[in-house]
Amino acid sequence: MSRVQLALRVADLEGSIAFYAKLFGAEPAKRRPGYANFAIAEPPLKLVLIEGEPGQDTRLDHLGVEVESTEQVTAATERLRRAGLVALEENDTSCCYALQDKTWVTGPGKEPWEVYVVKADADTLGKSADAAPQGCCANG
Repeated sequence: MSRVQLALRVADLEGSIAFYAKLFGAEPAKRRPGYANFAIAEPPLKLVLIEGEPGQDTRLDHLGVEVESTEQVTAATERLRRAGLVALEENDTSCCYALQDKTWVTGPGKEPWEVYVVKADADTLGKSADAAPQGCCANG
């Protein structure tokens, strides 16, 4: 089973957590400093909230498709490349407080998309945007 990921950068993390808990009738699956995610069963969605700058409107950070295995990430990378897209791989990378294997592509509006698998929990939010091929939870 896979699910779509929507990562939002929000000015009011606690207010956003409260809103989305009510909207989806679920509590966050993971909470860390400056970060929360919801693993929604119906509709299948991974909603990621990343603390942004106070007073700024919520904005898209990145989009993704969460899959169950590294093999599925590899298959997606190969499929995307065969389709003529530039797919940039990252393996054993720390992003959104998780150890992940992933591949990145960029949509026509410069929106970053990742296909990823979570391999383990991690102690850090992520890395700077300069270090990521397309972006990560810590891009800004």
